[in-house]
Amino acid sequence: MAAAALVTENFKFVSLFFKSKDVMIFNGLIALGTVASQTAYNVFAFECPCSSGRNYLYGLASIGVPALAFFLVGIMMNKSTWDLVSECRLRRCRKLSGASAFALMGTIIGRGVVAPITWVVFSLLQGQAYMCALSEFVDPGTLEGFPSGQGSMVMAKFPCQDSVPTELQRFWAEVERRLKYESQLIGWLLVAVMSLTVFLMLCMKRCSSPLGYQQENYWSQYRSNEKTLFQRTAAVHARLLAAENVKSFFGFVALETEEKEQLAEHQSAGPICSTNWNRVTGVYLYRENKGLPLYSRLNKWATYSLENNMEAMEKEMDMLS
Repeated sequence: MAAAALVTENFKFVSLFFKSKDVMIFNGLIALGTVASQTAYNVFAFECPCSSGRNYLYGLASIGVPALAFFLVGIMMNKSTWDLVSECRLRRCRKLSGASAFALMGTIIGRGVVAPITWVVFSLLQGQAYMCALSEFVDPGTLEGFPSGQGSMVMAKFPCQDSVPTELQRFWAEVERRLKYESQLIGWLLVAVMSLTVFLMLCMKRCSSPLGYQQENYWSQYRSNEKTLFQRTAAVHARLLAAENVKSFFGFVALETEEKEQLAEHQSAGPICSTNWNRVTGVYLYRENKGLPLYSRLNKWATYSLENNMEAMEKEMDMLS
């Protein structure tokens, strides 16, 4: 029982994976966009050099470089990346356990690899880049009736049908069929591996999550609403604070009708101290307080502020698990 409890405690944070339908829809849109980009690239930009020594580099670069760029962009656009950076900057990650760090990195990388994997898979299924990269390594001896004495220089020309010598044109279809078969086989194997990985992660999520399905769905909705309301309110607060400062400098401030109504309704907006900003910034993983759920750092801050228990707040604000 103790071992089971330990495993559940250490891996409960894997529940952050695929925690909402919005994430799955977003990933689907990324994948579709990547497919469209890859198709457009093959149609309009892909040009195999058909030269020995260059084909291999160009073919690999056309698969690997865009995939790497998509991965880095995905990492940079993920909010969890900057939450983790803020956590390490503010609290030196001293309370971030190994299991928590693994789960957080998993969510970041899991979102980041959607576009790269999609690019690689569709590149392999289409087969053009693979054919360009591997054509010069085809053994002419395995082609029945192929003239002897032909080396990689000739085989490197096969991705460009017009460049193949006239006497070897009849072998072009067989070389293309063989290389595309290999490329598509690798692509489908990659799809199978990724599908199995996603399935296992979903099983791990369901088995290790400390929350029931309904509460986890509620948590997802809460976080989405909190983010939307926080950003909307922050925008209004920043506008009102800026209006007060501009007015104090010029003696008046030029406001739109809506902004005047907001200023009249809220009167003033005071600056928020850095301590409170830091308390609601950074990594947060699910916790409870006296049996009641704390769904975010902001929720935790509000709960302890309401209790006016600053000592407990300072202690809890440093805890992640």
